[in-house]
Amino acid sequence: MSLRLGSTAPNFDAETTNGKLNLHEYLGNSWGILFSHPADFTPVCTTELGEIARLEPEFAKRNVKLIGLSANDVEKHGQWVSDINELSQTSLSFPIIGDQERKVALAYDMIDQEDATNVDEKGIAFTIRSVFFIDPAKKIRTILQYPASVGRNSNEILRVIDALQYGDKRKVTTPINWQPGQKTIIPPTVKTGTPEYEAYPQKEEVKSYLRFTKFDD
Repeated sequence: MSLRLGSTAPNFDAETTNGKLNLHEYLGNSWGILFSHPADFTPVCTTELGEIARLEPEFAKRNVKLIGLSANDVEKHGQWVSDINELSQTSLSFPIIGDQERKVALAYDMIDQEDATNVDEKGIAFTIRSVFFIDPAKKIRTILQYPASVGRNSNEILRVIDALQYGDKRKVTTPINWQPGQKTIIPPTVKTGTPEYEAYPQKEEVKSYLRFTKFDD
């Protein structure tokens, strides 16, 4: 079954650089970001993990737990983490799953079906660069996918978390390029003139279907 937005994130047990992990137990009441990498000791992945490690305090502020995944074993991950810390001048502490058999990758449909060169020495497909945003109810809220040749944007990952959490908190949607502190949109399901609508502060109706609101937080 393919995963879609709103699907329950499949639970799994896995070996990681921090020991055995059960996904749902690890996340608890936190948000989670599960992100995959094609392989250890590869250039793009190394830059990505170094930057995510540098931003760990920002994710922690947002009650987000990070889980990396790469298609090699945990022992090799540990050696790779040493390189990442050296090159990025950081201290990576979140778990990285050893998924050499692709069990988690297959459960989350992280396998590349297009790039015939993205395979290991046995011809088994590596994972692509997937990012799964999982909320405290264990629902998948956003999925981002990139080919192996394209590095992810860490600022966009943070922005998506901010938008999801703010939307849940204030019952709003966010416009293009939204950043925290900017005005948001009153959802179309809220009818103009209702008590629910009137509760929104600093309203600005541009069109009947486009109504902005601004909270002072």
